[in-house]
Amino acid sequence: MAVYSYRATTLNGEITEGVIEAVDEKTAIEKLKNSGVIPLRITTPKESLSKRLIFSSGKGDILTFTTELSALLKAGLPLDRSLNILAELSESRVMKGIIHSILQSIREGSTFSDALQRHPRTFPQLYVNMVRAGEAGGVLDVVLEKLREFLESTKELRESLISAMIYPAILMVTGISSIIILLVYVLPKFSAIFSEMGTSLPLPTRLVINFSTVITSYWWLILLLIITGWVTFRNYIRSEAGRYRWDAFKLRLMGEIIKKLETARFTRTLGTLLGSGVPLLQALRNSKGTINNRVIASAIDNVSKDAKEGKGIAAPLSRAEVFPPLAISMIKVGEESGQLDTMLLQVAATYENSLRATMKRFLSLLEPAMILCMALIIGFIVLSMLMAIFSITELPF
Repeated sequence: MAVYSYRATTLNGEITEGVIEAVDEKTAIEKLKNSGVIPLRITTPKESLSKRLIFSSGKGDILTFTTELSALLKAGLPLDRSLNILAELSESRVMKGIIHSILQSIREGSTFSDALQRHPRTFPQLYVNMVRAGEAGGVLDVVLEKLREFLESTKELRESLISAMIYPAILMVTGISSIIILLVYVLPKFSAIFSEMGTSLPLPTRLVINFSTVITSYWWLILLLIITGWVTFRNYIRSEAGRYRWDAFKLRLMGEIIKKLETARFTRTLGTLLGSGVPLLQALRNSKGTINNRVIASAIDNVSKDAKEGKGIAAPLSRAEVFPPLAISMIKVGEESGQLDTMLLQVAATYENSLRATMKRFLSLLEPAMILCMALIIGFIVLSMLMAIFSITELPF
């Protein structure tokens, strides 16, 4: 049997912590419920540290808040009492202050969604709209559970993409650092020796030494040009026209990966909103806000117009030609069967798995390509130095 660490609360609002033995996490939760407490957080000892690190971030705080509030409301506690417990429970001073502010707004007569809307940096509009739909339908605990699932799936996808890019990033930094050390520190010493001898050097050696001299002599100018170029580029892509052209270029360069990412993000958001009772047009507006690529986001505008006229979303999405055909077919089946929200979540799960596989294939090609590129550059520098040494000693190369 596994040992689980838990944090729970009694019906009186007292926080308890401890460990419990159980076959799995579900059994551990049932044992805690049967003992008369409300489980808020269940972790294995190995997961505890990593989860604390994740929950220390802003998005992690929202996930923790949503998970624990959902558990308290399901147990039958009123909203104000649940928030009061969470304020005492929160390990983040920022989140503790936000919860106290929300609780104060509710006691002054505001609705929960209106209180959340006063903290837009913490709770996005998507979150607020789902809570408002849950309040209107009297199913706030159900909506919070859907929000928890949405936040967890989003976090898992983001973490898988970040972890996949760690090794290529380390490889690039290491390779570039090695090349800079060779050009700035190693080559100038060799060039001083070669200039004292006054012999004619091979062409590759002269090219490398001249390049090294330019870098060491005009590094400040090169750095200034890089900073100026970066600032200019950032200002350009911040403009609407510049961002659109840059997104169109990225779509041509990495179309498959970007389309799968945006498809998964859009369909999961839309499916979660529809399943929580948010009207279609409002759900489309909020889902569009989660799309980062301007080309794809602009295509969603026409989908919203057609949906407003009662034409559904499958046909407009098909005409927009921004989502994969399989996703369109699945959405069409969902519309015809009256289970659009369920099918949208299925599309999201399909393309999240497909995106992970695509990223794995992409990185399996990128990593050896980066290694080969760095090896060729470093090899050329070293070989040019060896050619100069052999020419000086008059040894055949």
